[in-house]
Amino acid sequence: MMAELQGRPNPDEMLQRVQAEEVGHTQGRLRLFLGYAAGVGKTYAMLEAARQRQREGVDVVAAHVETHGRAETESLLQGLETIPPRRAEYRGLQLAEIDVDAVLARRPQLALVDELAHSNAPGSRHTKRYQDVEELLAAGIDVYTTLNIQHLESLRDVVAQITGITMRETVPDSVLDRANELELI
Repeated sequence: MMAELQGRPNPDEMLQRVQAEEVGHTQGRLRLFLGYAAGVGKTYAMLEAARQRQREGVDVVAAHVETHGRAETESLLQGLETIPPRRAEYRGLQLAEIDVDAVLARRPQLALVDELAHSNAPGSRHTKRYQDVEELLAAGIDVYTTLNIQHLESLRDVVAQITGITMRETVPDSVLDRANELELI
């Protein structure tokens, strides 16, 4: 009888594997719109892709989108639900940050989060915006986000040598590794 059981899978191990897979399925998917420089159209491309997903029936919200006053980009926001920003005062300025709690409470299928390398205002839940995104992903919300290549931590020194400018707002390379999809803009 024992010899017959040796060739069979262990039920406890099978259960652990299934539970681990279920945990993996609750993680949101990350699509990163990666640009070589500011102004190449990352936000525009992200909004076009989001509108396509919305036409497919996906529940999309704009958690934070910077249009930089571009009318064409602003027009792509029309028809998309926008989560009002959380206001934070810093050195006399009113800053608009992602309201992570509002996004989590709303639970969209897809959240749009522009400028991944942004440093949040002091007193925010997370120091960096990419950490806000990680929390949304952990909650099972898919995220579309934008990033310029010079904001990757491993390229910080190279960018400084070429441009003479040291990037202060960077993200760890692991964020790039975490992306399920990468779209070069």
